[in-house]
Amino acid sequence: MQPKRPYVSPLREQAAARTRELILGRATELFAERGYGRVTVADIATAAGVAAKTVFASVGSKSDILNRIVDHGVDASGYERAMAALLAGRTPEAVLRTLARGTRAGNEGQFTVHEAIRKALPVHEDGEALWQRATADYRDALRTAARHLHTLPPPPVYPVAETADLLWQWFGPTGWRSLVVESGWTWERAEDVLYRTALAALFPGEPVSGSGEGEDTGPAR
Repeated sequence: MQPKRPYVSPLREQAAARTRELILGRATELFAERGYGRVTVADIATAAGVAAKTVFASVGSKSDILNRIVDHGVDASGYERAMAALLAGRTPEAVLRTLARGTRAGNEGQFTVHEAIRKALPVHEDGEALWQRATADYRDALRTAARHLHTLPPPPVYPVAETADLLWQWFGPTGWRSLVVESGWTWERAEDVLYRTALAALFPGEPVSGSGEGEDTGPAR
């Protein structure tokens, strides 16, 4: 006689999943606002409206929570769909427009997640490894974009590796944060200027076409 398998209630599983999402959402907001080092599990529990023991049982320790936030950010980035659109581009302008638009969407949509991770790096015991894991797919996507640009006429004036480094400088999370958060630019204006900057630097002498949006001459604050 085979032992009975424990019954798992779908409703209970759904409730547990909602609790996990709530805890992770509140933790992300707190980490982004206060910084990882200044947030306790008790703070997260209070913000989520649950007991601290529920936090531990549902998602684990504070370090476990941050790891889950990183994984969620990677899963939600949508980089595969964005890369498919980018690789369909057949001119440098089309590729860079798609890159500017796609990285803007990712950074704008995942802003709180990025801030939570960024503020954890100085105090987390594995901060460097955490950052590499959080950005590995992102950076690889920009390398793919650089290689694709070199298959189109005219090719960028820099070698593939340097083109990829420059795309990371402009369209990586630090570039977006520098303009939008530190300098007060709108996301729309940053997208337009980063596109123009990349096109002018990689293809000097080629006409730089505008995005059709954000044609003002300075950052909106």
